[in-house]
Amino acid sequence: MSDTTAWPVEGRIAISTRTALTVIVGATLMTLAAKVQVPFWPVPMTLHTLAVMTFAVALGPHIAVSILLTYLAAGVAGLPVFSGSPERGVGLAYLVGPTGGYLLGYLVASWLVGWLALGKGTFGRVGAMLAGMLPVYAIGAAWLTIYVPVDRVLTVGVMPFLLGDLVKSAWLRLEARC
Repeated sequence: MSDTTAWPVEGRIAISTRTALTVIVGATLMTLAAKVQVPFWPVPMTLHTLAVMTFAVALGPHIAVSILLTYLAAGVAGLPVFSGSPERGVGLAYLVGPTGGYLLGYLVASWLVGWLALGKGTFGRVGAMLAGMLPVYAIGAAWLTIYVPVDRVLTVGVMPFLLGDLVKSAWLRLEARC
């Protein structure tokens, strides 16, 4: 009555524990990535996008989404995990603020990039990361129209960040080759 395809209970617990720890460590790293500001032109660069793309490519869509959901839940619960918090607010108020759409875009991108990158080589993963930028900017810019006139959204919500995100994607590509 031995089924070699079934995991013993101990194996499932070990995998669940490992997954939970990975998600918690990932959410913690996401928080650190939000807090780090790298001097850059035209705006300072956080490492949010780098963290989202790295989790998605390295861990796959399910774990990456779990990390982002945990990160967002911690923020909604009032923990100062977001960039600029607690100075710019915490909790649900921060999440529905001007940057809320970008945070939602990260969630969508974590799944999309993880899914597109599965089993791909370096160029496929870079393509997945570039594709992942689309929901980040599309959802973020659409959300930003609540706070900024439509004719200014690209100027204040997309263009200043493109160069930094391309640099981060290129850096990930270089790291993947090493």
